[in-house]
Amino acid sequence: MHEYSLVQALLTRVENEAKNRHATAVHRVAVRIGPLAGVEPVLFATAFDHLIQGSICDGAALEIQREATEWRCMSCDAVIPEGEVLACPACGWPARLAGGDALTLERIELEVPQHVSGLRMR
Repeated sequence: MHEYSLVQALLTRVENEAKNRHATAVHRVAVRIGPLAGVEPVLFATAFDHLIQGSICDGAALEIQREATEWRCMSCDAVIPEGEVLACPACGWPARLAGGDALTLERIELEVPQHVSGLRMR
């Protein structure tokens, strides 16, 4: 289950962002997962629930958004409809994968003390 290593990398990133912003808690982590990303969302959520214990993310909600797979023509960039042959109906060029193969950190909701929220972050 490589989902545990993916979640560990995600939490390292989230913890670094929280530290850089002097956050006292993380309330929500939102990710987007494509069907070709090689990530099982249920296993990812289970790993998240286990690995956040005792961290600044303890108690944080995980929001998983699904991303659609998208294929486009390599020549004219036309979208190839789902379920169609992976070639452009207009010009015949082969399709290229344009979306649906990623795991993306979309948003982190942090709790930041009031005296810190006015500071300018880099």
